Amino acid sequence: MKPTVGIVGTGIYLPKGRMKASEIASLTRGIWSEEAIIQKLGIVEKITPTDEPSDGTQEMGALAALDCLKNTGVDPKEIDVILCVTEEWKEYPLTTSALYVQDRIGAINAWGIDVQNRCCTTVSALKMAKDMLIADDDVHTVMVVGGYRNLDFVDYSDKNMSMMYDLAAGGGAIILKKNYGKNLLLGSHIIGDGSLSRTAGVEIGGICNPLTKENFEESKKSLRLLDPVKMKNRLNEVSMPNWYTCINESLRKSNFTKDDFAKDGFLAILHMKRSGHMALLEDLGLKETQSIYLENYGHIGQIDQILSLHLALESKQVQDGTIVCMLAAGIGYVWAANVIRWG
Repeated sequence: MKPTVGIVGTGIYLPKGRMKASEIASLTRGIWSEEAIIQKLGIVEKITPTDEPSDGTQEMGALAALDCLKNTGVDPKEIDVILCVTEEWKEYPLTTSALYVQDRIGAINAWGIDVQNRCCTTVSALKMAKDMLIADDDVHTVMVVGGYRNLDFVDYSDKNMSMMYDLAAGGGAIILKKNYGKNLLLGSHIIGDGSLSRTAGVEIGGICNPLTKENFEESKKSLRLLDPVKMKNRLNEVSMPNWYTCINESLRKSNFTKDDFAKDGFLAILHMKRSGHMALLEDLGLKETQSIYLENYGHIGQIDQILSLHLALESKQVQDGTIVCMLAAGIGYVWAANVIRWG
């Protein structure tokens, strides 16, 4: 029989900075009101980094990893592989975040690699971790970990960027073990659409548009929709159908039905506008208590799913028997879901 893969536990690091809806509204220079930020975009407040060294992207991942080790009691020397989901925006470009975490937590027997799928990276990395644990006899314990603070690049006066006003900061970690016997990671499904690969990104600072003395200040806020019309039209056409395909396929691969999920499910979903979140719950037959709307956290990129599961375990919204579905989407564009049978 194939080995099974179970989740041992999670860890979280959240900076102390906060930005309230009123502050975001002010930064939009009249484009959005405070009420609209709260009611439509679903941001009461969001987590922001401070100037402390602890709030660097790689270090936030390392602090979340240390929290995960504390919560699970796992010896860092047991970790065989670190799959790091830390964003490209980090303390020092071209350094390997996985190996920074390896050193910080004392995982001296692990090797590590950075993986990138934007806000889909955690769900994608969990599938990679499971496949590695099943395929490689020498891999028994994998940590998926990372930090995120892409909000640094947001220009709130850019009306096209309202979909990213919620970008926040934080770190998350999750440990998986072969034949752990509980909290089983089951089916996953991922869809990519490369036609959207250059419709959003940081416009200034790469090879195509290098930093200069003239564009340096502008570059600091140059996360943009590079082709907003194409991106919005295409997402309106395919985004929700792709999400439902990912959910349905991950449930099918896990031998669950939509009715099973509606009855016993918890949706660990990224932060999105309020109407979209509520529509998903309604379409899936879920109550509001079967998910956590991250209106007091914002969108911490690929950390959202770990944070949602972490909070749900604390609040007992996830218990033995709960069918957890992690749901994500990342610019590029990628949609992904997985299923975890908790307990």
